[in-house]
Amino acid sequence: MAQRKALITGITGQDAAYLAKYLLDHGYHVVGTFRRTASSNMWRLEELGILDRVEMLPMDLLELTNIVRVVQRVQPSEIYNLAAQSFVGVSFEQSVYTSQVNAIGVCYLLEAIRTVDSGIRFYQASTSEMFGKVRAMPQNENTPFYPRSPYAVAKVYAHYMTINYREAHGLHATCGILFNHESPLRGREFVTRKITASLAKIRHGQQDVLELGNLDAYRDWGFAGDYVRGMHLMLQQPHGDDYVLATGEMHSVREFCEKAAQCAGFDLQWEGEGAQTRGRDRRTGKTVIRVNPAYYRPAEVDRLCGDASKAKRVLGWRPEMTFDQLVEHMMRADLERAARGVLQALRF
Repeated sequence: MAQRKALITGITGQDAAYLAKYLLDHGYHVVGTFRRTASSNMWRLEELGILDRVEMLPMDLLELTNIVRVVQRVQPSEIYNLAAQSFVGVSFEQSVYTSQVNAIGVCYLLEAIRTVDSGIRFYQASTSEMFGKVRAMPQNENTPFYPRSPYAVAKVYAHYMTINYREAHGLHATCGILFNHESPLRGREFVTRKITASLAKIRHGQQDVLELGNLDAYRDWGFAGDYVRGMHLMLQQPHGDDYVLATGEMHSVREFCEKAAQCAGFDLQWEGEGAQTRGRDRRTGKTVIRVNPAYYRPAEVDRLCGDASKAKRVLGWRPEMTFDQLVEHMMRADLERAARGVLQALRF
């Protein structure tokens, strides 16, 4: 039996690194694509010890002929599209670019599959951010979308375009509507990793204070390593479909801070309200966390909580790492990095 081959776009990202390792462990030949400007950002693959096991190819999602040539060359049985302009906050400042990459780039990928080999199975990384100003709690595959950022609007386009190619052209095309999934490989632009990296640096005297925006945003947080297992399960089904992956639990940014601070050795005490909120260490009186209104989003998404009943029933998927375990896992990784002095490096 021929070795299965998977093409993963956005190979420098968190999800792609975990997915690549998972697929390699299951006997796949893995090809990862990256933008040429990101070619030196391979630290996640290095962290997982798989950099030399992944075949790397440059590919730009904004150039259709480039995508077609890559698909023709690789001849994958599965394509996982994990490439995106993935920072919600940045999308308000770069809405056109975000739309091009996150929306039109997906259309190019689907068209390349239809042109080269319609038998290729395709995974599109949809997102819980599409629910935005939520219409129902919890959110499942049938909950209406109300996107609240250019990032989410572009993802809604890509989501429906994937469904359209599935229905109009018969592609095995699947959308994974993943709720927030984190890990020690998360970029520091994301609030969870910003919290753990900053608290680790504060603990080791490398940073003075952690500044955050809305402490009372609630999210459904899981472990990225659990979620890539769900991605793979989706493409093993007889037909493409849409699936929510989530834990079904909501936790606030404030609670994430409390759990992380405790793990880092701080005894956090909150003072003030709104923009005047401060988190002090009871033992020293030092302000460890403070709110900075500059980090508020123009249109906030207050509460997201997923219902993964379909994924549990059809795929047999369940998250394994709990919220407390996730926070501790991330916090301990960054404390160890801070102790080695590597958190100052840009790549971490």
